[in-house]
Formats: sequence, structure tokens, C-alpha cells
Amino acid sequence: MSMITAYEAQLAPYAARSDNSLGRQTSEASPQTRSEFQRDRDRIIHCTAFRRLEYKTQVFVNHEGDLFRTRLTHSIEVAQIARSLARNLQLNEDLVEAISLAHDLGHTPFGHAGQDALNACMKDYGGFEHNLQSLRVVDSLEQRYGAFDGLNLSFETREGILKHCSLPNAQLLGEVGHRFIEKKQPSLEAQLTNLADEIAYNNHDIDDGLRSGLLSLDQLQEVGLFARYFAEVQREFVGISGRRAINETVRRMINALVVDLIETSRANISKANIQSIADVRNAPPLIGFSSAMKEEAQTLKRFLRKNLYQHYQVNRMTSKARRIVTDLFDIFLSGPQLLPPDYQVEDGDLTAQARRVADYIAGMTDRYAMREYRKLFAVDEIYIKKGAAAPFADR
Repeated sequence: MSMITAYEAQLAPYAARSDNSLGRQTSEASPQTRSEFQRDRDRIIHCTAFRRLEYKTQVFVNHEGDLFRTRLTHSIEVAQIARSLARNLQLNEDLVEAISLAHDLGHTPFGHAGQDALNACMKDYGGFEHNLQSLRVVDSLEQRYGAFDGLNLSFETREGILKHCSLPNAQLLGEVGHRFIEKKQPSLEAQLTNLADEIAYNNHDIDDGLRSGLLSLDQLQEVGLFARYFAEVQREFVGISGRRAINETVRRMINALVVDLIETSRANISKANIQSIADVRNAPPLIGFSSAMKEEAQTLKRFLRKNLYQHYQVNRMTSKARRIVTDLFDIFLSGPQLLPPDYQVEDGDLTAQARRVADYIAGMTDRYAMREYRKLFAVDEIYIKKGAAAPFADR
């Protein structure tokens, strides 16, 4: 028995495994030294879109501080939490890691502000949604292999990336969109990774919010989950303060959420008598928090939305982000000749051209988007002379 087969033999009967995978869009010989889902993870790590995540906003724009989360560090933190959850539930760790590392590949620069702006720009051309864009990245936009476009990932990784999808879009996606039409569930690995994402960003946004000074410890006493573990830390470590107290509190919050999710999900799986991955797809969602913990997590999310994501200093940056994305979209759509040749549509199809503009903008890092904006719109007055055109400011 190979190491891969031995590992998968230890998984629960309802876990995703290489022998029950629904395969790849283009057939390939099976890998000899790793599982199908390990191959997916490795392809994701080596792709261009993954490297760009280092310079894409989570909440704070990359240049605002060296220690704030980026899309890359967030994705790594999601993968760590998801693997821990999967191991405890006897699910496939390699699959949850692949989904975790790929789930934000399609995110725009400047976080949700960039996505909202690009979606508004694409209103008449099919809209824009980062989950769909992540799937588009791995299905077609990456250009690394001679035999196919994209990364040719396994079905299970692709369905895990696609967390949300409207019915019109689902009807265009083939097999990976069927569950939205048929109202079925994805694998437990996909369900688990979705909640690992929530655990990661809620708790780590507290850390970044405190580090930035936009949140205070006094404010966070409004949040029961934080207040409870902060008080516990103060009792256990008398005199503890500063970063050490915050880190210890956030660590305990993450642990509480993880333990609750494991215990609740295990009970849900047992109660539903799940015996196979087919049972998983036909059951209601099985990975989740207890009702009490779910309410605490929702309270935390509402607090962060009000006090961090809508903070006036964050709003100032998001206002700039919307302007940058909107202006770039408008100038590229009206003048496709300003785009690199690979993003120009030759037949003049406006909808197709708009989608290629969206691909180009979504693929930008924060700093690249700002550099493109300066090249296209900024004029350095020092060089303006009568009868002469001004060069771009950063040339």
C-alpha cells in the first residue's frame, strides 16, 4: 500500500479521496508521488495569481504597514485552521489546503472596495464576483501548461473555490455549477474551508484593527467572545498587557471557535447518519457552529463591520480604491489599445472586451493598480511646456 493510499484509507468514509474524485476537465495521468489534491495544492502555490496575493489588500492596503494581513497571509492562516479542523474530523487535509490557498485568487486589488467597484463597472456585462473570478483564474486565465489553459484542478477543489453562485451563472458553469441548481451541498472539505475562512478573518481583523489603532480594547469589551477570553487572560497572567495580552486572547478565541465547530459538526454528521460523500451532497449543511457560538460569531462580525470596515480612515482608502478601479475600467474599455495585447479583443465584442478588462484589473496588485493609474492619469506640471505634451509622472 502506497503512502498516499495508506493516508486516505484512514479518512472517514464520507471524506473526499482520490478514488472517489470526479476528476479533472482534461484527463491526465495520475501523479506517482502525491495525491490528486496534493497536485492541486502544488499547482496553486506555483501559479502567478498566488504570488500576487502578497500585495493585495485584506483590510489595510499593503503599503500602510508591514505587519497587516494581506490576501496571501490570510490564505495561509485559513489553510492552517482548515487543516486542523480536517484532521480532527478525519477529512482530507490536502483538499482543504488546496481550497484554502485558492479561495482568494480572483480577488481584486483593494479588497472588497475593489470588488464592489468592479462589479458596478461590469453591471451591463455580466457583473463581477471574486469567487467566480477565482474559478476563472484556475480554469482558464493561468497559462502554465502546454496541454490546457488554467491549472486543470480536480473537481472537488474547483467546487470548494466556488462558495457562492447565482443561478444564471451556475447554468453556464457545467458540472461544477449543478449543485446550486439542484440545491445540493459540496464536500465536507469545502463546507469546512468556508468556515475556516470566517474564523480566520474575524479574529485576525481584530488583531489588525488593534494594531492600527482603529479599534481599542475598551470598544472590544462590547463583544462577548472577546471580553470573556480577555478577562480569562487577565486572571491567568496577572499584569499581562500590550501585544502579548491581545495575542493570547485572539488565540483562545480561535480555539473556542474551532473546538465548537468540531464538536457540532461531528454531532451533525452522526445524527444524519452520513456514510458516503453522496450522503453529504444530499444532506443539509453539516459543518457549522452551535447556535450559541454562531450568535457570538455574528455579534463579532457586526462589531467589525461597524467599527473597523466602516471606520472613516478605512472609508477614505476605499473611496480612493473605487475611483482607481472605476477610472481604470472606463479608460481601458473606451480605449482597448491601452491594454497589453493579450487583453485586447479583436472582433470588437464589447461584452467580451469588458470581461478582459475585468480580468486585467482583477489580476492587479494594489501597488500595480496605483502605478497604472498614475501612468494613465497623472501629469507632472514641472514638465508642462507650451506646445509640448507632458510625460507621465513616473516615467
